[in-house]
Amino acid sequence: MTKEIRTVKFDAELRMEAYHFQGIMQKFPNHFHEHYVIGFIESGRRYLSCKNKEYIVEPGDLVLFNPGDNHTCEQLEGRALDYRCINIQPEIMGKAVLEITGNKKLPYFTTTVVFHSELASQVRELHLMMMQEQRDFRKKEIFFLLLEQLMQEHTNQMSSPEVEQSMEIKAICAFLEKNYMRSITLNELSSLTGLSKYYLLRSFTKQKGISPYSYLETIRIDKAKKLLEQGVLPIDAALQTGFTDQSHFSNFFKKFIGLTPKQYRSIF
Repeated sequence: MTKEIRTVKFDAELRMEAYHFQGIMQKFPNHFHEHYVIGFIESGRRYLSCKNKEYIVEPGDLVLFNPGDNHTCEQLEGRALDYRCINIQPEIMGKAVLEITGNKKLPYFTTTVVFHSELASQVRELHLMMMQEQRDFRKKEIFFLLLEQLMQEHTNQMSSPEVEQSMEIKAICAFLEKNYMRSITLNELSSLTGLSKYYLLRSFTKQKGISPYSYLETIRIDKAKKLLEQGVLPIDAALQTGFTDQSHFSNFFKKFIGLTPKQYRSIF
């Protein structure tokens, strides 16, 4: 059985994370991130679903996720995944875009998978420099040139498309984002919107691409990540983000992030 290796580095100069997963067999549930992801497959085949579109990704394929893009993936043919990715917070992306274009408007990637991309080698070089904690200015040069080309080829006027969301769904999102630290019931959401439970679930999932509870889980995990980055202990992060106990929190965290809370905290 292939040994799983999960390595993460935080590049203090670029203010970005670099993930390297080797021998991964884990299935990741439907979720989203608050950051951009630029990643590529080194080995293995993977089924990927993103924003209700399905893909088969293979070595050399580039994947691009915007903040909020719901996605899920799992291995195919029992082949383990080797994967590298770079995570970029919107604030850092905005500063980089300002450098490149003179405009801080955040980009929106219209392409999720770039099959057999020539840019994968550039992503790999940048990723390796981040993992090795190199400080040569070549690292920043690669990042700016890579981002410029990605925006030219895979964004639509560097703006996100208008997604029609009802007032009820917006209200649910706002409620979950404000009350994620406590127990929330479907009855509350139904009373909040005046929608039946079934219609609420169907409408939310159709408009957001993710169920209300999965949306809540993702919010909790993202809030927990921020606490762990600040040095908060996993048990305290769990209690502050609505998880019933540390074991429950650890299981959920690894399911979504691919690392335990302790492993993630140690990066910072």
